[in-house]
Amino acid sequence: MSAADQADARKGSLLRTIKAVGWGFFGVRKDSDYQEDIARLTPLHIIAVGLVAVMLFVGGLILLVKFVVAP
Repeated sequence: MSAADQADARKGSLLRTIKAVGWGFFGVRKDSDYQEDIARLTPLHIIAVGLVAVMLFVGGLILLVKFVVAP
């Protein structure tokens, strides 16, 4: 398989990456979907989307705590 074929095979969409990271947050994923994600998604994209998701999650928790604790 040439480098161009590998690049085409690893092309994943942003939505697919977000879905994979979201399922990873919950810790539930079918093995067949997991194997397909490994074949199609690049680790750099997964890490980037994961970091953004963590920042949004922590920001949401901070806002929730400020809302609950506010007088």
